Amino acid sequence: MNTIKSFVLLGIISLFISSCKPDEELPTTANLQIDISGLEDLGEDYAYEGWLIVDGSAVSAGVFNVDAAGNLTKNSFELDASDVDNATAYVLTIEPSPDNDPGPSAVHLVGGEFNGKSASVTTSHGSAIGTDFTTSTGNYILATPTDGGSNTDELSGVWWLNPSDGPGPGLDLPSLPNGWVYEGWAVIDGVPVSTGTFTDQGRTDDNALFSGTAGGPPFPGEDFLNNAPTGLNFPTDLSGATVVISVEPSPDNSAAPFILKPLVGSVPSNAVDHTLYGMDNNAIATNPTGTVSR
Repeated sequence: MNTIKSFVLLGIISLFISSCKPDEELPTTANLQIDISGLEDLGEDYAYEGWLIVDGSAVSAGVFNVDAAGNLTKNSFELDASDVDNATAYVLTIEPSPDNDPGPSAVHLVGGEFNGKSASVTTSHGSAIGTDFTTSTGNYILATPTDGGSNTDELSGVWWLNPSDGPGPGLDLPSLPNGWVYEGWAVIDGVPVSTGTFTDQGRTDDNALFSGTAGGPPFPGEDFLNNAPTGLNFPTDLSGATVVISVEPSPDNSAAPFILKPLVGSVPSNAVDHTLYGMDNNAIATNPTGTVSR
């Protein structure tokens, strides 16, 4: 009888001890997978950085670069499990490299809300640029108003204005948040040449490097009359060239247009000066998009 009692007692003690074991420790890290297409190589001075929005604050979710083919140098990140589980959104920014600021820059490229285990990220998210540019429109004329009225080489300048509207703006573009500017371009003999950056389509841009000495109209544009870049000759003839409106990070370390090119226009081969020409909306083809999974 005593032996039976002893076995029963031992069983009760064992059950009590096992029931008092601490719970198994939860994992402290979790994997975040990013799959974003349409990004470009930022060069040595800048890098992409992801951010998780946790309780309203931005928590770094990893830094990566993109090669010339658009491939991400890293697309999987081991992060704090609590941050990953509690994140409500993901934002991708462009940061200086190296970067001494622990917080995100003002250059927010794409973002998206988490819906369960994933977030679809786009430029139109409120924490990113805030628009997809698909409603943007553009018109331009060829003219050289800064040549002092000589009326020569009129096909050597491009201006985003509508001459029949007072003149009025030739562009209809959404306002940009801090960290972004618009930039005009003319692709001349395969070389993209900037006409200047701007944020207001009803005012002059910040560049008159190639223009003449006379004042130009109060709209974005440029006369290609002086100071031609190496390999080009000014004045030129823009017939058959391509004109572009891009969206650029600010600051910007590249002499070429950024990936976001919402408006592109092919100048007719038989172009006539002071004639209004339209541009095509190219936003869907150039907007980066993707998915972030946790």
